[in-house]
Amino acid sequence: MSIVTTHAALVAATRIKGPHIDWLALSPFVVLSVGALIVLLIGLLSSSTARRRVVPTLTLVTLGLAIGFEIARFRHSNLILSGALQIDDVALVLDLIFSVAAIAAVLLSWRGRAAEEAGHGEYHALLLFSVLGMTVLVSSTNIVTLFLGFELLSIPLYVLCASEARREVSLESGLKYLVIGSVGSATLAYGLALVYGATGSTDFSVIAAAVSKGGLFGGVLSDPMLLTGIALVMVGFAFKASVAPFHQWTPDVYEGAPTPITAFMATATKAAAIGVFLRFFDVAAIGAQNKWGPWLAALAAFTIIVGNVGALGQSSLKRMLAYSGIAQAGYMLSGVVVGTRLGIQATVFYLAAYLLINLAAFAVVVARERESPEGDDISGLAGLGATNPGLAWPLTIAMLALAGIPGTVGFIGKFYLIRALVAGDYTWLGIAIVIGSMISLGYYLRVVATIWMRRAPDVPADRAPGQVRTPTGPLPAIAGGSPEADADLEASSRLDAGELEPGQIAQPEVAVVAIVCAGATIFFGIIPTPLFHLVTHAGQAFAGLF
Repeated sequence: MSIVTTHAALVAATRIKGPHIDWLALSPFVVLSVGALIVLLIGLLSSSTARRRVVPTLTLVTLGLAIGFEIARFRHSNLILSGALQIDDVALVLDLIFSVAAIAAVLLSWRGRAAEEAGHGEYHALLLFSVLGMTVLVSSTNIVTLFLGFELLSIPLYVLCASEARREVSLESGLKYLVIGSVGSATLAYGLALVYGATGSTDFSVIAAAVSKGGLFGGVLSDPMLLTGIALVMVGFAFKASVAPFHQWTPDVYEGAPTPITAFMATATKAAAIGVFLRFFDVAAIGAQNKWGPWLAALAAFTIIVGNVGALGQSSLKRMLAYSGIAQAGYMLSGVVVGTRLGIQATVFYLAAYLLINLAAFAVVVARERESPEGDDISGLAGLGATNPGLAWPLTIAMLALAGIPGTVGFIGKFYLIRALVAGDYTWLGIAIVIGSMISLGYYLRVVATIWMRRAPDVPADRAPGQVRTPTGPLPAIAGGSPEADADLEASSRLDAGELEPGQIAQPEVAVVAIVCAGATIFFGIIPTPLFHLVTHAGQAFAGLF
């Protein structure tokens, strides 16, 4: 008995205590996690109303609560979970971007087939888990949590891209993204391992000190292991951000994925990738800025040229926006290159502007895919200005803003980036942004001209809207089919074909996304002060590093 008692006493004395958890600072993560689980469970109910109405509504409520907690944490910077996550203003601004993008994706998916085919609970839960991964990623101050956030962001998107299981191109999109994403993840993991081997730590603060002061091995800044690790990390992030020459997957995946998911990836995923670029290179590796800066600048310039030239010959609006997004990634990356507080502010400003502009554009694409037999083909926009000005104006504003026309937030964003580049002695990269913007007029204005200067073609009776994407038949259970999903999909097909009540065929939620985002694009282009104040707080999060 004495031996047992002694053993129990030793166990009690050596009990491992977990880290202190600041639940208030952790609240956005908790809300997203709990909300995703509840949405997943509600989606298992047999009621069609619960799946098609309650699940999306709960998803919007979850995202709204997350936004509320994120706003409440502004100016309350905290290191939580033993320093693994940094809840500061730059992370919170990016979290707001993710949440707004997810809200738009839910609204754009409300009458879409992707949620019907994948299952509403699974579809919306995966969307929330992806947002959770993004919030973890941009808050990471440790390479372990960084990689966990990277994978939590990516894995749900692989499934969501293939969620329209009856379309071969959607399945192809998910498979391509899975394969290329796995290569990017493996490259990132190897690079982070080399950085750990060179510096002896997984914490960003220790890595930064090692890079700045020589590290544990002396002269670590010239260590090939560290430089190789940083290069591989750069490549891993570049895959996710669609930076050339690691962009090849982007046009195919964007075109094949359900358009609401494409809109989400084009805005939130890109913001997460650029956000982790800021977090890693302008914090952990800032001491090696003279080493990685020129290489990152070369990547940014190459990406700007490749994206803009690649977009010139596209006939699909989604593929054109994919190449446009590649070019925009080059613009955003230029703010990371300079490694200054002004560069961080300009990058975050451009991310917020890019969110508004692209959501307006993709909302119109969603509406046209459901209304027109031409789908997302640019020729299908002919005569839109005369037949549907409510969609024509948001898309026109989005194209002009992406081109950087004055009076839009896109112009302010590019001007801000060029100012940061000139101040950081990268004037030549600012000139590359101007040249890229000039090239982009060739395809942005083509869309505007099609909308307002071409007549709408006559639509044959056998190609009425809604018939293009009619499902080919019920899927077997092994392929994800179910009687409930098939019944929902049949109702959705009848809705598209106009067999239900006339009032039900409208898409008010899509129009709201398009009009609100287009209006915000003009408002912040004329009165950018609120966004300036927001990104100034984000820049102050890194104030002690420069």
